[in-house]
Amino acid sequence: MKNVFKYFLIVSVAVSATSCFNQRELNTRVSNTTGWNYFDQKTTNFQAHEGVGNVNPVGMIPIQGGSFTVGEKDEFITAPRNNETRTLTVSSFYMDKYEISNINWNEYLHWLEVVFGGVAPELVDQARPDKTVWRSDLAYNDPYEQNYFDHPAFSFYPVVGITWQQAMAYCQWRTDRVNEMALINAGLIEVPAFAELEPTDDEAKKAEWEQRTGFQMEAFQQPSPEDPNQQVTWYRPSYEWIRDHFVFNTEKYLLDEDYVPAFGRNAKRDTYGRQHKVSRADGLFVTGYRLPTEAEWEFAAYAPVAGPDGLTVEGKVYPWSGYHPREASKKNNGQMQANFVRGRGDMMGVSGALNDGHVITAPVDAYAPNDFGLYNMAGNVNEWVMDVYRETTYQDASEYNSYRGNVYSHVVRGEDGKVQIDSLGRVQISWGKDADKRDVLDGDFASIIDTDYPLDTIGVRNLTEIKYDPTDILAPRVSKKSRVYKGGSWADRIYWLNPSNRRYMDEDKASSTVGFRCAMSTLGDQIQGTQVRK
Repeated sequence: MKNVFKYFLIVSVAVSATSCFNQRELNTRVSNTTGWNYFDQKTTNFQAHEGVGNVNPVGMIPIQGGSFTVGEKDEFITAPRNNETRTLTVSSFYMDKYEISNINWNEYLHWLEVVFGGVAPELVDQARPDKTVWRSDLAYNDPYEQNYFDHPAFSFYPVVGITWQQAMAYCQWRTDRVNEMALINAGLIEVPAFAELEPTDDEAKKAEWEQRTGFQMEAFQQPSPEDPNQQVTWYRPSYEWIRDHFVFNTEKYLLDEDYVPAFGRNAKRDTYGRQHKVSRADGLFVTGYRLPTEAEWEFAAYAPVAGPDGLTVEGKVYPWSGYHPREASKKNNGQMQANFVRGRGDMMGVSGALNDGHVITAPVDAYAPNDFGLYNMAGNVNEWVMDVYRETTYQDASEYNSYRGNVYSHVVRGEDGKVQIDSLGRVQISWGKDADKRDVLDGDFASIIDTDYPLDTIGVRNLTEIKYDPTDILAPRVSKKSRVYKGGSWADRIYWLNPSNRRYMDEDKASSTVGFRCAMSTLGDQIQGTQVRK
């Protein structure tokens, strides 16, 4: 008993010493390097903050990062060798629980229509999905082309017909709306007065608006309700005013000291009583929604969470355990775990005994989630990722946060030093030739050959002058616009449901089999205790 008591005494002292050692002496009250107090009105009143790094964004799952084996998990003789096995490490990040659905995209499109529909309808049209992706020369898909995006029966189905460029624009819009709501909830700005965008024929309202804002309304003609043959003058805020003052953009708010949203107030004050705008140091804004990198997406799909022994299961072929597409548990024994094609033409099973239950896409919350709690990381729709495609990416990319596609941009400013904005009210960016790193360590000489030649059939026939025919089958298809998509879809065989398999498509193209979900980086400490599905 004396030995047992002695043991516990030693352990207790060691634990106490460890606890004391781990107590942080760094704080946000006094500087550990100068001894000056923070938040002191008698000095410089430096505002010191901590602990505002990671929040759980709505609709997202926190993914604790780590090391894992990326690349092929089985050998297929006829498959492209573009995913060699390698160990990579990804930082913690957030990932959407579900694929972006039609109702999500309709919310986005509705906002654009309300804000820009009356003054710049072409901006709304740029965001519309390509419904023609459902067309097939030897299939009757008219009902999908006419109804898939608009009909409420498909509200919670994944949006398709979206290009990589459109997906990235959605991520930016989502960032701005979430940060705008954060300012509203903090009482720093007011809800945008969308009613102000409605046209009016009331001269008094027009005069009141112009006096209040200091801007002129624009006039336009439209038929009178009483007499369609008679034109009546109406007034509405101009496109330039809406773009410059009504639309909230996070970067514009942070970079332009004079920018104040059209409807709101910046009432936050420091301890001097001075009014100032929110900055990143306040920790109020999210870091920004984006597409996941290819490494993040593959890590999230496999969900390689360590067991009690600290080891992860290597060699998984699909996001679920085992080699079989059917559930092996007693509760759901025999049920399909994903939406894909079995054999030759089996899209959903036979009448009276459907297997996966869906002939095309399925709702984004269909089937069981993987061990991270993410739905449809295999099947249903392929998903865009941020990366530019290169065959040798897995060989060349960094061991940490692997990504191909960096373009180091800078903010465009005018002669007066003010940030310039684009057609949607977002900050303009630009970059030089040396800042474009999409071709670094390319490994594929053909992909960097310039094949943007004019089709000169006369020159091709002229034997005295060498011309290149861009229809030549040897012309490379891979370019800086080639973006990776992964995961397999409702129209794919099971081979493509392996998260390591890679395909690509130009960033301005769309398909009925490709959708997306958003990701977000974390700040500071790694996410602790990823929740694993039981």
